Amino acid sequence: MILQSGRSTGLVFVVVCGLLAGCGSTPMAPSGDGRVADDRPGGYYQDDGPHANPPTDLDLIPDALPRDEPLHRYANRPYRVLGQSYTPATRVAPFSQRGKASWYGRKFHGKRTASGEVYDMYKMTAAHPTLPIPSYVRVRNLENDRSVIVRVNDRGPFLRGRVIDLSYTAARRLGYLEQGSASVEVTAIVPGEEVELSSGAAVRPLRRAGSDATAADVAAVAAPQAPQIAPIDALAMPESTDASAATAAADASPQMQAPPPALPQSPVEKVPAAAGLRHYLQLGAFASRENAEDFRSMAASEIGEPLARLEIVPQGLRFRLHLGPYDTVEEARDRAEAVAAALKLKPFIVAR
Repeated sequence: MILQSGRSTGLVFVVVCGLLAGCGSTPMAPSGDGRVADDRPGGYYQDDGPHANPPTDLDLIPDALPRDEPLHRYANRPYRVLGQSYTPATRVAPFSQRGKASWYGRKFHGKRTASGEVYDMYKMTAAHPTLPIPSYVRVRNLENDRSVIVRVNDRGPFLRGRVIDLSYTAARRLGYLEQGSASVEVTAIVPGEEVELSSGAAVRPLRRAGSDATAADVAAVAAPQAPQIAPIDALAMPESTDASAATAAADASPQMQAPPPALPQSPVEKVPAAAGLRHYLQLGAFASRENAEDFRSMAASEIGEPLARLEIVPQGLRFRLHLGPYDTVEEARDRAEAVAAALKLKPFIVAR
């Protein structure tokens, strides 16, 4: 596994065999991509800034929504980099640290992190030498008092007294992109404690799958009534699905666990939207607005959408979460495939 030890700080790639299962028993050679850190003002931004056409409204990307996730099997083992030994924590516990934060951008966009996940510079993530993977921390810029919540899924940085590497978007939110680094305070978020997001909403980390959460506490990803629906060919949940199957699918979705089992298919007639209506993806139906808000924040972070595009729509006894709008069914269907893969659920196209 190649640890991104340098990223925007310009350090070297370091290979630590045994950190992840993919290393096997044969040591890998270092990549040899050695670079000297650039401490000039704006040097990081010029060298590792955004793509030519970055997503719009990056300032609206929400904080990572803390969740009680099982720790990675391999990414928390002791390792050695540049002559220094590191022993990652093996449980999420109270933790606070001050020091310099840097960031990493397009040089590592699309590459694997220490967790095996693909790095996305437009999500709210971070790298830390020893915090558990995955875990969540609040990072506060001591120079302007801005703060964000990020998900730790990578290792680094390893030199020059830096304590954490943030994604491009997280660093943008904290206001230190152009100078490359900032003095920050890093505070671990412990499962079960109430957390205030930057949006002002107060949430608790979601319970792990298999906890005592009831069906009423999770999203019920069920089809709303026709004729307002145009089901997605390969993704639609049939209207004939019984309540127990819908609940099982919903219970897996908010915690981002394994995809729900395949549901029996039954033909559903597609009804065209009436003139003047726009199209949305329905991501779930919730028993309470609070649960809908929690899932809305998590979903926005996972799929890289601003909160403004995820709308909670009260309907009957449920609070439905709609993503959109889209001008055509084709646009909604194209987006649905990526959303389904990211959230492990089966969205519906809704016209309203």
